[in-house]
Amino acid sequence: MSTIPRLVIAAPASGSGKTTVATGLMAAFTEAGLSVSAHKVGPDYIDPGYHALATGRPGRNLDAYLCGPGQIAPLFRHGSAGADLAVVEGVMGLYDGASGLGELSSTAQVAKLLRAPVVLVVDASAQSRSVAALVHGFASWDPEVRLAGVILNKVGSDRHEELLRDALDEAGVPVLGALRRAPQVQTPSRHLGLIPVAERQADALESVRAQAAQVREGCDLKALLALAHSAPELPGTAWDPALAVAQGAEGAAAVPGRPVVAVAGGAAFTFSYAEHPELLRAAGAEVAVFDPLRDERLPAGTQALVIGGGFPEMYAAELSANEPLRRAVVDLAASGAPVVAECAGLLYLSRTLDGEPMCGVLPADARMSQRLTLGYREAVALADNSLAVAGTRVRGHEFHRTVLEPGAGASPAWGMTHPARRVEGHVQGGVHASYLHVHWAAEPSLARRLAARAADRPPLEAHCG
Repeated sequence: MSTIPRLVIAAPASGSGKTTVATGLMAAFTEAGLSVSAHKVGPDYIDPGYHALATGRPGRNLDAYLCGPGQIAPLFRHGSAGADLAVVEGVMGLYDGASGLGELSSTAQVAKLLRAPVVLVVDASAQSRSVAALVHGFASWDPEVRLAGVILNKVGSDRHEELLRDALDEAGVPVLGALRRAPQVQTPSRHLGLIPVAERQADALESVRAQAAQVREGCDLKALLALAHSAPELPGTAWDPALAVAQGAEGAAAVPGRPVVAVAGGAAFTFSYAEHPELLRAAGAEVAVFDPLRDERLPAGTQALVIGGGFPEMYAAELSANEPLRRAVVDLAASGAPVVAECAGLLYLSRTLDGEPMCGVLPADARMSQRLTLGYREAVALADNSLAVAGTRVRGHEFHRTVLEPGAGASPAWGMTHPARRVEGHVQGGVHASYLHVHWAAEPSLARRLAARAADRPPLEAHCG
């Protein structure tokens, strides 16, 4: 049992300003000298980057669909170890979850699993007294959700704030902050949401500082901190990557030899869950991060390669221009070494991306599309590969505006079983490439298998550029 002061920042709907408020609170409390642990409900990769910038700690995801409800509290305890305060940013509206599955993966469900008080961020720009009816509805919908206060966002004037506060006084819901409209705190977006921190480091830092200043000025930080301390004890133990690997399907502890697993990073490949490198290290691997936009060689001694998600479509010309690294990736894949690619990595391994030459490891071409592919998926591994044994069942998430042709190779990576049946991705040699994002904390055997396959390979110095 342990008491971790914690708050969940939720909203009635997307676009209400919860990312601005949550990130501003994280930064304001950090600047006040607290160690703040940042968490994001759902599969989103981008918001945790801003959270990490605000707190100086890894931003972490809490997704009950990908990892299961039983993992939420353990993962939270792991991520918040040593922190003075934890702030959890919700997803969409408070009660919005996985489509057709009730409350699963909703902010409300996570708040209940964490036994955490909820602060509702309300866009008040087009209402006054009606705000009380809105908040009353959210507060009374599920009596297990403790909606403990409101932060009013986009308040137009002192008179507007007075009307809002009077209405909420009648409803008996505390107002813990009122924020004016402030363009300087906004973060620019594009086709998949906010622009990641790695692409605008200096501007992102300025935005986070402005958000902290706005929150300090408009919110009752003392009351919010007291509310966080009112959270009851959270039962159970913290998730442990070493224990997770040892108990996984592979049935063994860390592999010998410290195999080097190269992991793509930099501005083009920003999507990764914080637990993935922790699991690889627990499995016995040495994780070496490199930037395909800048580095012309794979890390020395590379025995396996992981290329996660991101925005290669924004950097197609630059990625294409780095011919030495593209050749190194081709050589590594041709040697049979394990190469695992998710979404952006899949595009990088293709022949072309919007006409720009990529690595050419896969016999497929990628292009931008007007159609957004988004949603949770259930899938099964169709054959033994570098990531999973045949029959391994996973839950994942797709999120892209690109199309790969063909979308599946002669040996597909996954057989999708829900919401639609289809095959997807490419497996050839040691390569496993797919659009599907999978959270390895839900299936630690994936990290253990990748590390074991890497340990079976000699360090390929000759293939490093």
